[in-house]
This record gives sequence, structure tokens and C-alpha cells, in this order.
Amino acid sequence: MKQVRTDIAVIGAGPAGLAAALEAKRLGAEKVLLLERDAELGGILQQCIHDGFGIHRFGRRLSGSQYAQTFIDEVEASGIEVLTETMVLDLQADRRIFACNRRDGILEIECGAVILAMGCRERTAAQVLIYGDRPAGVLTAGAVQRYINMEGCLPGRTAVILGSGDIGLIMARRMTLEGMKVEGVYEVMESPGGLTRNIVQCLDDFNIPLHLSETVIRVRGRNRLESVTTARVGPDHRPIPGTEKEIPCDLLVLAVGLIPENELSVKAGIELDPRTRGPVLDSAFMTSVPGIFAAGNVAAVFDLVDYVSQSGEAAARGATAFLRGELSAPGLDPVEAGENVGFVVPQRLRREASPGKTAFFLRVKKPMVKAELVCSQDGHVRLKKECRHAAPPEMLSFELEPPGPLLVEMRE
Repeated sequence: MKQVRTDIAVIGAGPAGLAAALEAKRLGAEKVLLLERDAELGGILQQCIHDGFGIHRFGRRLSGSQYAQTFIDEVEASGIEVLTETMVLDLQADRRIFACNRRDGILEIECGAVILAMGCRERTAAQVLIYGDRPAGVLTAGAVQRYINMEGCLPGRTAVILGSGDIGLIMARRMTLEGMKVEGVYEVMESPGGLTRNIVQCLDDFNIPLHLSETVIRVRGRNRLESVTTARVGPDHRPIPGTEKEIPCDLLVLAVGLIPENELSVKAGIELDPRTRGPVLDSAFMTSVPGIFAAGNVAAVFDLVDYVSQSGEAAARGATAFLRGELSAPGLDPVEAGENVGFVVPQRLRREASPGKTAFFLRVKKPMVKAELVCSQDGHVRLKKECRHAAPPEMLSFELEPPGPLLVEMRE
């Protein structure tokens, strides 16, 4: 077993991991190790050839691969050690990582601090209780994206999309441009799950119908998918008898939500938030286990890559402060998700002095027009921010100087 010692190890080289590694190096961490299970850096951005990335950060529209490459170029010039095709097998509470690759075999990595940036995974057909046969042709939206954009393969000719997540919406447009027929997007909820701009640019502009309060209840086909059965759903989201329709197709695309990759978090004994399904973080983006930090979609599912990179840099600032001994073990004040707020990240505030403002990220519970974000500490309003429009698919962000218990509300 090869033994390695590093100051900061970053697990995952997507946008959060790349930004975290660079920020840690800028802040003076001598040894920064970036671990990536894929053959190349960039994470999911490698297969995102559509534009719209980097508007907030760079002020221009980039493709996902272009956005990633700006960070990859910096990493390659920074002296950060990179291990690709390296699978992390275990993470322990004492910040020891066990990983493996073909070059080194088994690695035991002793870390001064660890930043989790593994991203998230897609829900599958089994997790949304679709019944019927198990034919070829039932794929997640991310898999379809990779087949078309990176492998140059069309996974079908006629598609039905279940769920209105952003990747599914984007692939509806992409498949149409490649000559495929998209019969429609079916969403069990009463409102879309993706960004408004993707509804307009990917569905409306291509005359692809969006069916709300309707879902896929069964697939048919022995070896290859032949058709799916859809049905309307009631307020309890259960299928309404008599509303079934059978749609011939050879591809069912699942865009039914994302789940943070939290297997390593569980192994390390990190406390998870049942709302985000990622680690509970404090204002230094440190988890409940000292010295282990988290950023990006492993902490909560983000919608904008600019926010993902921002959270990676915040975690790196926390990790370097931990190495310098600046993060003691003070009490933690809660961040409460109040009226109309689904969750807030980070979920706790450190009581010790902070070198600057803390970035917070939140999602609302329902669509809102002309709402007001109100943040209160000890009954005193610390921040008010007008929001002309807010919806659950679109994450909001604000900055505030801790400490003190914080209540975050969205008032209509």
C-alpha cells in the first residue's frame, strides 16, 4: 500500500473541486491533491456542449466544457497534484482516504483537511416506481447526454421524457436537433422542475409539449422499449384511473431529480440534512466532522455552475483556515429555514469571528412573485432583498456577516 501525505485533498474534479483546489493553492496550501475517478478533469461539464455557463462569473456565455477548461488550464499551471482514474474507496473521520488506481494500486492518503466535491447522481427508474418490463432504452438524461455529446451515438429515434429537470429539458432540444422525435415531457408535479429559460428555449421554441400533473406508470417491451403508458395524477400524485394513454417510443429519458453523492460522507460519520440530502455545513463550509468540508452538488443540488464554483472557493477558505488552526471548536448557531424557504446552506453559523461575509444559498418552497427575502438575527432584521420572481428550481444567494442565530424567510 502506497502512503501519501497532503495538506488538502479534494475529492472530485468537477467545477466545485477545481475551484476549491485553485483557491486552496492561492491561499498558501503547499500540498493540494486533486482526486478524480474519470480519465479527465471537468466532471459533468465535459458533456455539456450547450451554452449559458459563466454568465455571472465571466460575464459571457460559455459552454460547460469551455467553463471547465478555464479552471483546468489554471490547475495545470498551478502545481496542484492531480490523480485521474483514481477511485476513492473510503473516507475516515481522522481524514484518511483510501483510494486506488492502476498506476499506484491502493493508496492511503493522510490529509490535513479534506474537501468533498463528488457532485450528485441521477434518480433511476426503480426510485420513481415505474412498473413493467426491463427493456433496453430506459436511460437517465445524463446518460443520454453522454451518448450523444461525447460518444456520438443516438440512443433511440422516438423519445418520451419523464421529469422536467434541466438536463432533460436540454436533451429534449438536443435530441430534436439530431433528428429524433420527442413526443413530450411528462411532469408529475403541478409546476416544472427546471429553469424558466430552459422551458422557453428547449421546449417552447421547438414545439415540444410539457404535460404537468402527468407521469409514466408503465413501460412495455421485451428486449427493446416499445411504448410507455402515461396517466394524469391527482393532488396526491397518484394516477387517476381512466386517464391512461399508451405512447409508442423506443427511448424513455429519466430527468426525475438529482441526489448528492453521500456514500463517503456516510462512511466518515458526517451528519446529513434530510432536506438537501447532503452534509450539514457551518459557515466555514465544514461538515460535522472536523477538517472535512463540502462544496457544490454534494452539499445541495445547485442550478448555476457559478454558485457551485463559489461554494468550492468558500470550502477552500475554510479548509486553509483549519490548517492554520483558526477554526477552533466554538458553539454553532442554527440557520433556520423559515416561511416559504425549503432549505438554506450553510445550515449553521460559527460563533467565532469571520474574516468576511458568508455566502448562503437557498430554495423557496413555491413559485413567488414580488417577494422579499428577510434575514433576522435575535429578532433584528439584518438583510432585506427584493426578489421579482422566485421559484423552487432556481436557487437564490445572499451574503451576510455571522454570527448569531439566523432566520431566513421569503415574504409575499
